[in-house]
Formats: sequence, C-alpha cells, structure tokens
Amino acid sequence: MQQPSIRTRGELRASGHEYLTVKDEIRQNLLAELRGGRDPFPGIIGFGQTVLPQLERALIAGHDLILLGERGQGKTRLIRTLGGLLDEWTPVVAGCEINDHPYAPVCARCVRLSRELGDDLEISWRHRDERYGEKLATPDTSIGDLIGDIDPVKVAEGRTLGDPETIHFGLVPRTNRGIFSLNELPDLAERIQVSLLNVLEERDIGVRGYALRLPLDLLLVASANPEDYTSRGRIITPLKDRFGAEIRTHYPLTLSDELALIEQEAVLPAHAEVPDHLIEVIARFTRLVRDSPAVDSRSGVSARFAIAAAESAAASAVRRSALTSGTDIPVTRVCDLPPVAGTLRGKVEFEVSEEGREEELLAALLRRAVAETFRARLGSADLSGLIAKFDDGGAVEGGELVTDAGLLGSAGDVPGLAKIMERLGMDGGESFGHAAAALEFALEGLYLMRRLSKDSTGAYQL
Repeated sequence: MQQPSIRTRGELRASGHEYLTVKDEIRQNLLAELRGGRDPFPGIIGFGQTVLPQLERALIAGHDLILLGERGQGKTRLIRTLGGLLDEWTPVVAGCEINDHPYAPVCARCVRLSRELGDDLEISWRHRDERYGEKLATPDTSIGDLIGDIDPVKVAEGRTLGDPETIHFGLVPRTNRGIFSLNELPDLAERIQVSLLNVLEERDIGVRGYALRLPLDLLLVASANPEDYTSRGRIITPLKDRFGAEIRTHYPLTLSDELALIEQEAVLPAHAEVPDHLIEVIARFTRLVRDSPAVDSRSGVSARFAIAAAESAAASAVRRSALTSGTDIPVTRVCDLPPVAGTLRGKVEFEVSEEGREEELLAALLRRAVAETFRARLGSADLSGLIAKFDDGGAVEGGELVTDAGLLGSAGDVPGLAKIMERLGMDGGESFGHAAAALEFALEGLYLMRRLSKDSTGAYQL
C-alpha cells in the first residue's frame, strides 16, 4: 500500500479517517488477524499454545506488558513482531517530534499550530516500521535519554527556560503513538525506573520541573531475565505493579520446535548444507546440555547455542572442501560436530563444581545426542551389509579432513546405503557428499553402539 496523498487536516476529516489510540489500533488489527486465521506473530516458534495466548489476551485488554524469560528464548524477537499489528500508515502533524495525531495534538508546538491553521494544519504520514522504538537498559541510562531534557541549542537561540518548546524529548515521547520496548529492564537504575511510573499509569511525563502535562499514547513493553529480577538488578515494586501483564517465555518444549527454530534461524555459509539428521543431532545436543545437572539452570542455554552449532558445523564442511580442493557443495558430516562443541563452551554457564571439565562434558553430551539420533533414525534398520564390510579385517577411513570421495572409496560398495539414506530423509538424488554424510553417520552410530571400534585417526573397524 502506497503512502496516502492527503496533506491537510481538512482533507483527512473529509476522507472519513477515525482517530484510534495505539492500543485500540493494535486490538482491532489483532482481532482481524485472528478472525482471518492468520498468524499475528510470524516467525515465532514454540509459543503457540503457551505464550501467544497470554500475549493476545494482554493486547486485547490494552495492557502494557513485561516478558520474563532466560536468555535466548526469543523475547526481543517476539516484541519486534508487535509492530506488524499497527496500521501500515498513520497521519501525524508534519514536523512533530512526538508524532502528534492531527485530531489530538498534545505538544506545545502542535497545539499552537492547530489553533493558528485550523483545518489547514499540514500532516505527513509515518509507516508502522517507524513507530517502533527500542532501548537496551543499561546502568548509565539517564532520565534525559528516556524522558527528555532541556535543549541548550534552543535556549541559545533566545527562547526562555520556561518555554516548553525548549525541551528535547527522550526516546519514550519520541515513540508516542507507537510501541516502545525496554530490554533487560532490571539493569535500569532504580531512580530511573521511577521516571516510568507516570508513563505507565497516568500516561504523561514531566521534564525538569516544567508544569508540563504531555499525555502519551503508546504501548510500553519490557523484557527481563528472571534471575536478574532478584540478583543483578531488580524491578521496583511500583513499576511491576503498573504493568498490566507479566508473561513468562520458555525454551522450545519439543524436539520438533527445536528443529524448526534451527532451520529457520541458522545462516549457513557458502551454500553449505547440513543434512536433517545432523540438525536433529544438534537439537538433541542442545536439549541435553540444557537439562544437564552440570549446567547452571538459572542461566539457561540460549537458542543461539543450537544456531551457532549448525552454522559452525557447516563452516567446518566448507573448510574441509577448501583444504581438499572439493568441487561439490560442502555437506556437513558427523565428524564436523566434535570440533564445534569446544567453540560453544562460552555460551554455557557450568556449575562451579564442574570447573575444568567443560569440554569433556560437552563432548560426552554430543556423543549421547548422536547415539539418540542414530537409535531414532537407524535403530531398526538392517545394517548387516555395512557391518559385513569389516568381516575381513578392513577399515573405513573417516575424519574431519577425509574427503567425501575418500570416505566412500574407502568403504567401497555398501549394500543398503540407499536405504540408510532414505531413513535419514534423503530421496536418492543427492550428491556424493550426502552419501558420505549418511555413511559416516551410520558408522559413528555403530561405533557408539559398540558394534564397531574407532582408532585415534578416525578409522572405523571391527
């Protein structure tokens, strides 16, 4: 939809435009999405039966809200989808710093222009993407940053300090008639949190003692880590009380949600591919780390852990292709996963008692994830043809720097490889890289099931 051509308040009235508050606007558009069977929060995975119904109720009720959850649960991602519930275009008084609606101006400048110009008041249009504001709360955030302060330039131009037009508005009023998000709210100093009390309840602000009442029209959304609620910082009780809804987020509850999240978010380098069975290994690995008693459960294991694992594993396949002069599209193999585990160590907070054993613990959990995926995918498969390849004492050379052709050549003709690939979600039209990935996964699974052995070079044998 193109920007409307209406340019004055009189033309706007003649068009039949109605003024809605931001919360009414969001409520109306949300209900239209729900009635139409459309997804109001695109790209959000795993919250459909838990978080989203609570969020929908809060928005319909017109509540400001706070999302509580450990790191990497998608709080910010979810908040940013709320902008899609605003009207695509909305009229504002032209040149207004706080986006006053032409029918209901509130700042001193726009009130003055409204009286002087009447229906000739000039308007402009703002897209919904411009009506979302965001601030990461930090201990050095000031009241001036959020609410506003005196603008020395305007004073130097000759205006008196008592003139309300000398105010430089902060982030919150500049998001008037939109959505303002304050991330990691507990990190905001308590005296600064006090400045938000009137915004949430009375919907107005005051700056530097001015006799100024500036009624704001916005939806205020905050995010916080529950641990920060009581440890690193806290949300003052009066501020918590002013949020209409407190919604808890969570990590993916099911393996399928974990898989969908990785596939949606991972950005793989250089057109590399990560087969489905290895995405499943990574998803299981993430869930095992998250549930491990050796990991500090209060810190959590971010969804970024799994995303980074998939991207790093794909990068390992690209590196192998470069080092071995491979010409096909790089395909990730199970041998690419162990080197990645060490690089993910910084994303996990371990219990103090496990200090010095972090990489060992991650390696053990990765082996368990491979074994669980092998049992789920190939546990009932007939692998006798593959095992028979080792009856005469032969070995199959595997490892991070063994090429796909080298791995397949070392194994020779493997009876049942097509069936193995089929069980791993490959339809038979894949490259040698996919065949090598399927073969090495089967070999690694047999090794973990103690039906094969593996030497220090990565060669499989009986």
